[in-house]
Amino acid sequence: MTRRALIGVALAALLGCNARAVLPPEKAIVVLVSIDGFRWDYLDRFAPPALSRLADEGVRAEGLIPQFPSKTFPNHYTIVTGLTLAHHGIISNNMRAPDIPGAFSMSNREVLADPRWWGGEPIWNTAERQGRRAGAMFWPGSETVIGGRQATFWTPFDDDLPNSDRVNRVLEWLRLPEPQRPSFLTLYFSDVDTAGHNWGPDSQNVRDAVTRVDQSIAALVDGVKKSGLADRVHYVVVSDHGMAALSTDRMILLDDYIDVTTAEVIDWAPVLALSPKDGDVEKLYAALKGKHPALDVYRSGEIPAEYGLAGHPRLPAVVAIAREGWFPTSTKEVQRWEQHDRHAPGGTHGYDARVSSMQGLFVATGPRIRSGLTVKPFKNIHLYEFMCAILGLQPAKNDGDPAVTHDMLR
Repeated sequence: MTRRALIGVALAALLGCNARAVLPPEKAIVVLVSIDGFRWDYLDRFAPPALSRLADEGVRAEGLIPQFPSKTFPNHYTIVTGLTLAHHGIISNNMRAPDIPGAFSMSNREVLADPRWWGGEPIWNTAERQGRRAGAMFWPGSETVIGGRQATFWTPFDDDLPNSDRVNRVLEWLRLPEPQRPSFLTLYFSDVDTAGHNWGPDSQNVRDAVTRVDQSIAALVDGVKKSGLADRVHYVVVSDHGMAALSTDRMILLDDYIDVTTAEVIDWAPVLALSPKDGDVEKLYAALKGKHPALDVYRSGEIPAEYGLAGHPRLPAVVAIAREGWFPTSTKEVQRWEQHDRHAPGGTHGYDARVSSMQGLFVATGPRIRSGLTVKPFKNIHLYEFMCAILGLQPAKNDGDPAVTHDMLR
């Protein structure tokens, strides 16, 4: 190759880099993809080709640190608001509130629709408030009118909806004419989390689930390319938490310490949320405190500060936190598992977010994102600011720090 040709190639490469760098934020599109339960180490262990390619092309973290408890609803909502659990109010998958009727749970659609549960401003509302459109293909909170707003496009959660249909819905939204096209979209996959719960994180079933989801991500990327939007779309692929293996040798049977029928169990494992039906908090607390070495028991106002939840009004009277890999349950619950052929004990999450098994996935790539960068684990509260920066949105009040993700941007 001649010297002039070499200079031409170098200039073309430089111009290509600059073209990516100067994409104006108002032209940027973000697709936020959640792979529920995708532990940080699955990426290297299973080497899914499409996801690995995105990681190589962009930024990946050695882990994404969830909030405690490391559960689905709380952390998905933190990702889109940048708020800690105490500030946005979704402190668990299952909870009660003194000022809101009903039992909050992932399956109780009527209660979930009450906006009083949901604090803060999710990023789809941030986008809509600033004149952009958004589309949510499943995400906790997206079915609720929060702060008087909702994404222009959203889909009621249906876990039976095939992944291919989920991807196609997102691609349909992206193919809309410019004025109608959303610039922020979500996409959610549950396969990896389900396999981890049922079979454990070291199972072939989890590997197979990762492969299935990766094929869906490949279809998404291919569809974006065919739509002519590859030079505008940014992929932010995350998970809400990791997964820890359980064992029949690490079961904590409540029956050994209390009559389970005398307590209202609001949440089971690994963070027990209990209220005594007779109102005698001290009796319930004394019956559990110090009785099992892998179960730390607290009155709600005495939870250690590092968990960030002490005294929260949506906590029950007594909270018992299991150590990693231990599982509070009851004889009746174990029997229920066996009846439903859940292949117990499998795996679970919700443990102290600082343990590595609870850390999740972060991969991001696109025109406004640097390439070939690996960063240390960081907390998921910073993702809201990161996505707002890509889109050029003025963030709502949040607990994140834009400095944490600043160097990931071009």
